[in-house]
Amino acid sequence: QVQLVESGGGLVQAGGSLRLACAASGGTFSTINMAWFRQAPGKEREFVAVISRSGTGTVYSDSVRGRFTVSRDNAKNTVYLQMNSLKSEDTAVYYCAARYFVPRTEEKDYNYWGQGTQVTVSS
Repeated sequence: QVQLVESGGGLVQAGGSLRLACAASGGTFSTINMAWFRQAPGKEREFVAVISRSGTGTVYSDSVRGRFTVSRDNAKNTVYLQMNSLKSEDTAVYYCAARYFVPRTEEKDYNYWGQGTQVTVSS
């Protein structure tokens, strides 16, 4: 059983930056693909980014590509989401998620989820 705990959310002005972190426990981190999803008020949860077990493969949604960077530190069992040039439309609860085997971009493919961290971007 994998447990995930996100941190780093908060309030930031448009154009600013935040770095989210997700600490994992209960599994062998280097065998787990890690993803970030987000859910804005009144909207469905959507894919943001995924990073492969080794960290060599990443995929981003069109809405964040070029502004967000996902990375991981397997020695610290932690995945990060560096968010730059934030926009008001990035306001959402951000969730990290984990799955074994191969990385995916769909919510239904993830077995393990964190509790979420709120990111609010003021314009």
